[in-house]
Amino acid sequence: MITIGLLREGKVPADNRVALTPAQCKWMHRSSPDVRVMAQASPDRCYTDQEYRDAGVEVREEVSACDILLGIKEVTVKDLIPGKTYLFFSHTRKQQATNRQMFRTILEKKITLIDYECLEHDDGQRILGFGFFAGVVGAHNGIMAYGRRTGQYDLGRVHAQRSFRELMHTYFGLRLPEIKVAVTGSGRVAHGVLEIMNLLEIVEVEPEEFLERNFSYPVFTQVKGGALYEHAQTQAYQREHFHLHPQDYRCKFLPYTRKADILMNGIYWDKGMPRLFEWEDMNHPEFRIQTIADITDDREGSIPCNLGDSPMDEPVYGVDRRSRARTSPYAPGSVDIMAVGNLPNELPRDASRYFGEQLIKHVLEDLTRGGSKIIVRATMVREGQLTAPYQYLAEYAGG
Repeated sequence: MITIGLLREGKVPADNRVALTPAQCKWMHRSSPDVRVMAQASPDRCYTDQEYRDAGVEVREEVSACDILLGIKEVTVKDLIPGKTYLFFSHTRKQQATNRQMFRTILEKKITLIDYECLEHDDGQRILGFGFFAGVVGAHNGIMAYGRRTGQYDLGRVHAQRSFRELMHTYFGLRLPEIKVAVTGSGRVAHGVLEIMNLLEIVEVEPEEFLERNFSYPVFTQVKGGALYEHAQTQAYQREHFHLHPQDYRCKFLPYTRKADILMNGIYWDKGMPRLFEWEDMNHPEFRIQTIADITDDREGSIPCNLGDSPMDEPVYGVDRRSRARTSPYAPGSVDIMAVGNLPNELPRDASRYFGEQLIKHVLEDLTRGGSKIIVRATMVREGQLTAPYQYLAEYAGG
């Protein structure tokens, strides 16, 4: 018998998403009699302890007897149990300083860490993630923020609705002005953004049209791949080469800063990648963007004026173009930034259900039956030792 434990989220504020919903746990018990799921008692989950009990899941305070522990966000140092196998988003792949002590403790306690972010198909395509719902919530919040800045329309908050289906109903009858929205990226985040663009009946146009024309109705364009980056010498774009040598490329986004009212940023970013624009560009008299939804949310990353996260309750802040200081939102002379690290928490049940489906389909069966290539590649630490693909983290982990 293999026992899987659903962890109580320990970060503050607590995340309300879950790795498996009660219905998914019930399905696992029925389809895999040799697997049992337990849930650590939690007052914060989007599904209550009683909902898990009703689905036949034992709820307890202590989960140290479980073989595999599933969380969502980083596990606090004090809660890490020696010798266990953990799956969660550790946010250590990029050597994030805030999680260095947690990573060191994982090695000290001889823990096995399988990071959701590292679960990838052979071609590098990520398997698990909340990106689609981050895109949905981020796009909604970006459109909402522009309405609040201009006073041209009023859009409520996502978390006021119980589900994505209910959120859709709030768009009926909403009339948007002649806005122009630039969407960057092509992954799950961008797909979520496009879903909202379509639900709001914002019309898609080609990048060339977007740059050359004005429209009498709201429009958006999606800028990605070779339309967004080019090699500095050859002017070509090759995806794999770009990700291996991003320093050899330049970004082609600058013309859109002078034609778009809203930017929805959904691109992956890492050190060395060119930014969409620079601080100096924001002071150009033709810089038109008033609202930026930085959905992938890399502080001072592809969006230089991302000065850090905002809480879910207050998702928007302003940045003064000249002083570069953080201001209240919607202030004159500022650009509004929507940068929230846990956007899917506004639609936690929908996001959790989608995540759990992918987890069951691609990971859990193999994990409980001996593993797979995908799981091996995503194992950052095995019994306290860095695995071969992650040896570059040796200094980060303490040398």
